[in-house]
Amino acid sequence: MRPVSVWQWSPQGLLLCLLCSLCLGSPSPSMDPEKRAGSQGLRFRLAGFPRKPYEGRVEIQRAGEWGTICDDDFTLQAAHVLCRELGFTEATGWTHSAKYGPGTGRIWLDNLSCRGTEQSVTECASRGWGNSDCTHDEDAGVICKDQRLPGFSDSNVIEVEHHLQVEEVRIRPAVGWGRRPLPVTEGLVEVRLPEGWSQVCDKGWSAHNSHVVCGMLGFPSEKRVNTAFYRLLAQRQQHSFGLHGVACVGTEAHLSLCSLEFYRANDTTRCPGGAPAVVSCVPGPLYAPSSGQKKQQQSKPPGEGRVRLKGGAHPGEGRVEVLKASTWGTVCDRKWDLHAASVVCRELGFGSAREALSGARMGQGMGAIHLSEVRCSGQELSLWKCPHKNITAEDCSHSQDAGVRCNLPYTGVETRIRLSGGRSQHEGRVEVQIGGPGSLRWGLICGDDWGTLEAMVACRQLGLGYANHGLQETWYWDSGNITEVVMSGVRCTGTELSLDQCAHHGTHLTCKRTGTRFTAGVICSETASDLLLHSALVQETAYIEDRPLHMLYCAAEENCLASSARSANWPYGHRRLLRFSSQIHNLGRADFRPKAGRHSWVWHECHGHYHSMDIFTHYDILTPNGTKVAEGHKASFCLEDTECQEDVSKRYECANFGEQGITVGCWDLYRHDIDCQWIDITDVKPGNYILQVVINPNFEVAESDFTNNAMKCNCKYDGHRIWVHNCHIGDAFSEEANRRFERYPGQTSNQII
Repeated sequence: MRPVSVWQWSPQGLLLCLLCSLCLGSPSPSMDPEKRAGSQGLRFRLAGFPRKPYEGRVEIQRAGEWGTICDDDFTLQAAHVLCRELGFTEATGWTHSAKYGPGTGRIWLDNLSCRGTEQSVTECASRGWGNSDCTHDEDAGVICKDQRLPGFSDSNVIEVEHHLQVEEVRIRPAVGWGRRPLPVTEGLVEVRLPEGWSQVCDKGWSAHNSHVVCGMLGFPSEKRVNTAFYRLLAQRQQHSFGLHGVACVGTEAHLSLCSLEFYRANDTTRCPGGAPAVVSCVPGPLYAPSSGQKKQQQSKPPGEGRVRLKGGAHPGEGRVEVLKASTWGTVCDRKWDLHAASVVCRELGFGSAREALSGARMGQGMGAIHLSEVRCSGQELSLWKCPHKNITAEDCSHSQDAGVRCNLPYTGVETRIRLSGGRSQHEGRVEVQIGGPGSLRWGLICGDDWGTLEAMVACRQLGLGYANHGLQETWYWDSGNITEVVMSGVRCTGTELSLDQCAHHGTHLTCKRTGTRFTAGVICSETASDLLLHSALVQETAYIEDRPLHMLYCAAEENCLASSARSANWPYGHRRLLRFSSQIHNLGRADFRPKAGRHSWVWHECHGHYHSMDIFTHYDILTPNGTKVAEGHKASFCLEDTECQEDVSKRYECANFGEQGITVGCWDLYRHDIDCQWIDITDVKPGNYILQVVINPNFEVAESDFTNNAMKCNCKYDGHRIWVHNCHIGDAFSEEANRRFERYPGQTSNQII
């Protein structure tokens, strides 16, 4: 609050100010040395639920009135300042869209902008106290590090008065505790209360309650359990009951949202005639113990719409995409909530939703937006079963793409891997734990054939997101006292949850280059690029050109012609080229940068530019059974931002030895009329073929998603003309579309139909 200038110089104003301070009881900095300067008369508290003591909706009391903060322009730096106001050392995260529930009263701050070093939130820029255009559905929250500031006086921090609540839930096996394989799917329900872990009385326990508990623990559904066995077992054990009278509807994302009755401290008899509540959960396909169960859960009724997640750095999170009419599209975030998000999570084999994300927090999609205003009760088996609105392009934009973070089962895979020697926790030499009980030991991984896909799995297992680089030499990172190589021949598809699931050598290790300097390392990142080809443009621009040989000397130097061109009668004759334009978008959350540094880029005098990647794109003509009959060779002539979305600025330009790359929200356009933007089909006979384009084919640069890097088209060639149609991104095919693609009319005939 800025003081009125007349009070600064008027004795009457000064006297009035002092009287007001005495009447209101506001503390004076000189009278309260423990209160930090800048917090002038403000009090802070964390509110909302479900939450832990160090997280929640931020509320500020000013002039005797409690209010909230709008999430517009809110950042982690603002969260750092607020966590220090609340007596914690720093923030580990922040939340938006009233994750802890909407507050009441005034919205005190909007467009809050902090550097993170301020002593008080009053030093941060904002629209001014009480000046806001937000609603309480946009209330911001913080997640602080559970570590208090030394000597902090919390006289200005008020914890909201609330009833007892459940902070965490777990399943404890009734027998063999600590020896069961993870994840634990059956056992006693235990809840964490302020005084510790307690059991729940099973009187009135229902399948709805089990459904909620299983969802919190990362499982999509529950199943019946042998209660007679557990009741018999309970008679021989001591139990500490802390909760009874649980009544869930079954759609809650957290047990705290159910109706709960807690035992009072003076209750001497607890759960008379009852026993601890027991649940048995069904794991999703990723965590199912057998492949048979996996296949059963993955099967879908014919014609049913499918759902997938894209752009997430961890399993069970990402942008929600749905399949409609053989085309993948996104979901608008209007009215997107935990109920709808939980339906998506359970449909995909995870638990209930931990967060319902709006505002394209997991990156913007491309193409259609299929659904808007999805309203789920939480009981639906599929998002398509929820009431929703079909959408037009004018209704919503990709800046409003909905996303989710799902609850996952605890598997403990992160305890069997670690990094050493790096400059930060996100990089280092990879060490894995092998052996059984009593003989566990840590060791290194042979660097032979270690690449981006293997590094992706390692970073995922570590919980560190994506891999920026997979390194085969790590001599610059100190290995400490770990020198033994315990794993070799690691080959991953990139989708595994841990390195144990990848193919690798058994007890007989084979490593071509020995020594700790040639062991595997990674550099992990929470964000990654994601390239996607505009398939419709390929289809629209494809044509044949017979190009004279005397115009192809430069292309021949670039190895852009078929091998038969070497024996051609240069400079006479011609080559037949299939030409088309390609537009490559970066939909990820990090810029796409060439792996090689500028010092190793190669100058090509012929075309007058630098090559920053040996191979950027593969162009191939395949027979229907997959045999390659022609190929193109597309080096990254120049990675740059040709065009960008309206709110994105270009960052990369090849002119004058500039930086190369593709910015998030931009695309690089290779026109049909530039050299090597073709496939030499001179030797291809008339027939039906598949045109295939693959971006970043050797996985040289890390991406959040490699499954969308391939595009396929039907291709009909009669010896004079060519027809390209039905172009799709490789992962966009439903089973029905794939069948149509493989058996289009005339596929085995060379006649035009």
